Amino acid sequence: MKERIRTLLEDALPLVNLDSEFLYEELDSLGVTTILMLLSEEYGIKLDATDATPKNLKSLDSLVTMVEKKLAE
Repeated sequence: MKERIRTLLEDALPLVNLDSEFLYEELDSLGVTTILMLLSEEYGIKLDATDATPKNLKSLDSLVTMVEKKLAE
């Protein structure tokens, strides 16, 4: 799952360093919205503004964790 998310985001956000320890700081509002939309579509989950927290968007690993939690609901 992590590699699939990486591929999706690399294609959509080529200027963002996905290996950053503080991914959230590299994102503008469009980047955050893009991530939420891509992950929602790819995994058939509902993500909205309440999911756009620094904790959820801290790193690629935290994005995977967020998606896994949504899938388990």
